[in-house]
Amino acid sequence: MQTIQANGYSIFFNENCYTYLSETLQSDVYSKIFIIVDSETANYCLPDFLANLATEVPIEIIEFDAGEVFKNIETCTQIWQALTELGADRKSIIINVGGGVVTDLGGFVACTYKRGIDFINVPTTLLAMVDASVGGKNGVDLGNLKNQIGVIQNPKAVLVDTHYLGTLPQNQMRSGLAEMLKHGLIQDYDYWRQFSDLSNLNTDDLNALIHQSVIIKNNVVTQDPTEKGLRKALNFGHTLGHAIESYCLENENKTTLLHGEAIAAGMILESFLSLKKGFLTDAEYHEIKYVITDIYPTVSFTENDINSIIDLLIHDKKNEFGKVKFVLLNEIGAVKTDQDIENGLIFKAFEDYKN
Repeated sequence: MQTIQANGYSIFFNENCYTYLSETLQSDVYSKIFIIVDSETANYCLPDFLANLATEVPIEIIEFDAGEVFKNIETCTQIWQALTELGADRKSIIINVGGGVVTDLGGFVACTYKRGIDFINVPTTLLAMVDASVGGKNGVDLGNLKNQIGVIQNPKAVLVDTHYLGTLPQNQMRSGLAEMLKHGLIQDYDYWRQFSDLSNLNTDDLNALIHQSVIIKNNVVTQDPTEKGLRKALNFGHTLGHAIESYCLENENKTTLLHGEAIAAGMILESFLSLKKGFLTDAEYHEIKYVITDIYPTVSFTENDINSIIDLLIHDKKNEFGKVKFVLLNEIGAVKTDQDIENGLIFKAFEDYKN
């Protein structure tokens, strides 16, 4: 797969990743390498990564507990303290090896330690490969509120080695697939159509889909790196999806959802809103709903759940002047941003989602 050029950095794939690393991690450039992992990637991915890391530069491993609940400022403080105790300086480099929690949090740690040191992202989940590690967004959650604290700062490089996907359970693969579906829905109808039948998908097919998904996201963020306009399109499904994810994370009576599982529900709900606003046809909406529900189980919501989810919308980062702003589909492959939606229509979306 060809290397993709982004804003000031490159996205390398498979064998090209380690060629780049060996050329970059020279002892006269970096004083020390710090590899940040969580407890899952420490077990399943770190040994392979270290086996491919050819360098004479001293290496330190910093590990934290796996899970969205640890994507917070307290974990950052622990890692900043570890960096200090282990002698990290401004000529050190951080390599984040893991899923979206690791790349988001590790990137934020790097951007803020000593006012910023170099970092490289090595995404090991499908979700991180096609979404979290591309585009320069780094940050942590504030309580149950997703990604409320952070900065936009690009890594030195992103290294996508798809062999790490062999370590993932099916639910994690489905979680990443949601963002790939989204990329088709917002930008590329032909790409979307490739997901209508995944029964004969092989490794080469998956690699090609991942590569194209990264191209789509990179094209968007390259044109609008700080989310002033076009980049808002990437939030399709995320206004309600993030609220659902946050609600399930904080409510002990609800099953915690993976990011992609919540976004899948959000995409169906926001496609219904697009239909009712006159942007999507009935045929387009039912095609979207059929494809997504064929991959993801329907989540159950009570009336109280829905009220609580709507209350969480006020914290969405796209909001302006206290108003919730939605990204809706104008058709499959195009979007309308900054859309106002009444709460009554959101309730109707949830009602249709259940049926």
